Amino acid sequence: MTLEAKVWAKATLWTAAAAFTGFIAADPRVKLQQDLRQLPLRFIHSSNRSLASPFTRISLYGLVGIGAAIVHAGVLLALGVLMPLWAANPLAFLAASIAGYLGHARYTFKPETGGQRFARRWLVIQYVVNLSVCGVLPLVLPGAVPSVIRLGILVFTPTVLNALIWSKAARFSAKQRSQQQRPRVHADDLGLSEATNNAILQLAGIGKLDGASLLVQGPTASRGVEAWTALQAEQPDLELCLHLCLTEGPCSALASAIPDLVNPDGHLKLSFGTWLSLSLLPAMHPRRQRVTRQLHQEIQAQLARFRQLCGDDVPVHLDGHQHVHLVPIVHDCLLQVSGEQQITWMRSTTEPLPTGLDLRCWWDAIRQAGLLKWLVLEVLSRRAQGKQQRLGIASNGGFAGVLFTGQMAGQPLRAAHQTLSVLPTRANRTQPLLLAHPGAPLSRNLREAGFSVSQPFAASPWRQREWQALQEL
Repeated sequence: MTLEAKVWAKATLWTAAAAFTGFIAADPRVKLQQDLRQLPLRFIHSSNRSLASPFTRISLYGLVGIGAAIVHAGVLLALGVLMPLWAANPLAFLAASIAGYLGHARYTFKPETGGQRFARRWLVIQYVVNLSVCGVLPLVLPGAVPSVIRLGILVFTPTVLNALIWSKAARFSAKQRSQQQRPRVHADDLGLSEATNNAILQLAGIGKLDGASLLVQGPTASRGVEAWTALQAEQPDLELCLHLCLTEGPCSALASAIPDLVNPDGHLKLSFGTWLSLSLLPAMHPRRQRVTRQLHQEIQAQLARFRQLCGDDVPVHLDGHQHVHLVPIVHDCLLQVSGEQQITWMRSTTEPLPTGLDLRCWWDAIRQAGLLKWLVLEVLSRRAQGKQQRLGIASNGGFAGVLFTGQMAGQPLRAAHQTLSVLPTRANRTQPLLLAHPGAPLSRNLREAGFSVSQPFAASPWRQREWQALQEL
């Protein structure tokens, strides 16, 4: 153990304590001990109340800082005999970061944010800053700097940065909490089956849904619209959107007019991936031009069917089955007809990452490709938003339902709802949209109606879990 490491460890403890607490005295040790003895213990038990008093806030940050400094000093003393100072210090501060995480999450973050869970993104920032500063500072400080000043800089800089990070995290969360708005809860696939219709209509009837999207060629579309219209007579704010479907189900245009889009049974056959691949072809490519002409006919036919079911005089709000409306070749075609067809709103799937989720939830999102789907749709949504804005077509000001698609219940549903509630309002944007796919137990084979892609999804017990979760939301 070198003398320099021992001096550093000693300085870490007292400089960090002074930096966090703000106590200034001729003899820092004596003054610190006196103030700690006089610190009311009630501060420790105020974790469920706001830190209204500046002295309370400083003191709690100070206690956490002292604890982290003790950990830092202990680990530095232990590692100083095994490795150089520039290597030991980052590891020591990494250990102190964990102590700071636990302390701040319990005694400073929650009181300042009304009891919200700690967002792990701030822990990542804390680690990156601490490790970078503690590793680089010993190497870049000039050798001519006096030893005392050098130690003060090395200890004081990461300590202050650490306090600033946590203070910023708490204030950011508190600011978001003060800007809450209510997200609209929306269900897709009305008309897919009686099971789906029953769940959606029941939720809308008890005030748990704000809107739904209609598959105009779904086996039960007509019955679904009739029941929805009856609900709208009592709840005028209920919204019904066109759920543009291009990947499965019967076509709306004549099958002979769109041979590239359908199979021999007249069912739409191109997958989301195929539509995306077509979007990558040059605009003048013969296949793209041929498919675009047929796509235009199918879109016009589905819009006509929607108006036939819902009325001719209403502006169209539109989204896509499997979010196909965001694929460039499809979205461009929608924009071309938006004026004559009165398309005034299209769904955005720009989804902020929720906070407060267990690592298990994130692992599920990765394992089930939810994170990959989220990434693809983020790119497509951002492309679409700019084009829609230039034409005055509105969209939602936030979204949830891609990252954990098909499993919007429990923690993911609650976290998504909370995250959308604190999004700021934006011009030409409607309320944030929380998407789910509720359903009763499926009693028919959807493959017979051409919805082979939706069959396993609709038959999953997750449809009932989402139905129950929305009732309890």
